[in-house]
Amino acid sequence: MSLLGNEQVKDIDSENGDTGREIRVEDLRREFKRGAGRVHAIRGVSVTFAPGSFTAVMGPSGSGKTTLLQCVAGMDRPTQGTVHWGGTDITRLRERKLAQLRRSTVGFVFQAYNLMPAMTVAENVVLPTRLMGGRVDRAQVGKVLVQVGLGGCEKERPGRLSGGQQQRVAIARALYNRPHLLFADEPTGALDRNTGREILWLLREGVERHGQTCVMVTHDPLAASFADRVLMMTDGELVEDLTKPSAAVIAEKLGELA
Repeated sequence: MSLLGNEQVKDIDSENGDTGREIRVEDLRREFKRGAGRVHAIRGVSVTFAPGSFTAVMGPSGSGKTTLLQCVAGMDRPTQGTVHWGGTDITRLRERKLAQLRRSTVGFVFQAYNLMPAMTVAENVVLPTRLMGGRVDRAQVGKVLVQVGLGGCEKERPGRLSGGQQQRVAIARALYNRPHLLFADEPTGALDRNTGREILWLLREGVERHGQTCVMVTHDPLAASFADRVLMMTDGELVEDLTKPSAAVIAEKLGELA
């Protein structure tokens, strides 16, 4: 039976191969009430994230980049428009089905790590799987921890780890289910520059070695330069689409938008 039950949509793991890793956004709009008026956070954005690509989304504070990420990642519902993961229009799914699809298909990495301090590293890695009633693969736990440079740390508690190591645990958790799609919101914002680079190389490795499609929000031009593509936003609209720009070019473009 399809993970999506009786909903009349295609499963993301369709026969179309890598199209299951494509993200397609069409005429996306998101509005919020503010007092007697409305705030237009996203204004008719249409964009496609190719399978196996790494895209950074940037812009001034209030430009809509985080709202865009949340809608594309299925964490927020757009006011209008569609978001397709492969052949699946996630905007048509009921919340329970969308939550199931997120847990099986998507990995998330946030600035705040979001680790459970009372749990071990291994328990944190498999927490999303346990929440959806899945079977824990201990060999896979060890594999992803080795992949992020934490081999042998399964029984450690997050409080005994550095900030960079905690972010590595968060990335291991995101990679554990071998997700097709990876979303990162300021993943290096709380880290020093050297540790931040190491985290970015881990995200880059997921794209290059495992064909994941990664979308990252960041304010840092150096972090964005690790991506294949950089999208610039202002006032809820996409205003620049850059291919493999340098950190200097990114900083210049950001300065023009400020």
